[in-house]
Amino acid sequence: MTADQAETNLAVRLGFQPDMVVQEIGYDDDIDQELREAVEAATGTQLVDEEYDDVADAVLLWFREDDGDLTDALVDAIAYMEEGGSILLLTPKEGREGYVEPSEIGEASTTAGLSQTKSVNAGKDWNGARLITPKGAAKKR
Repeated sequence: MTADQAETNLAVRLGFQPDMVVQEIGYDDDIDQELREAVEAATGTQLVDEEYDDVADAVLLWFREDDGDLTDALVDAIAYMEEGGSILLLTPKEGREGYVEPSEIGEASTTAGLSQTKSVNAGKDWNGARLITPKGAAKKR
């Protein structure tokens, strides 16, 4: 298995499927380019940015400690998403600049009305947390 296949398999394990619209929020120079490419390979579509004006199937949210309030970022991400969609919250690993405490992620997720389904190693510098809206949650726009 090549590194590319491993990355694509990670994207598939995280729930990214062909033809999904994935909105990317928080893009910067420090993101994991291989993971972005893996998500695009798994979906067969290019990521859309914050300017995308329709609903997405999933959100790729890069978040660092100094990016503001995580709860607000998650609530904003939910607003862009199809009902039943998921957010892949990506935060720098411990020891990296911008590291976010797991307790902060848990608290912000709960406050935003999300459930964490899994945590993953999402590259050499990033951890990922897959967050979903609870079943039957009403969409507020």
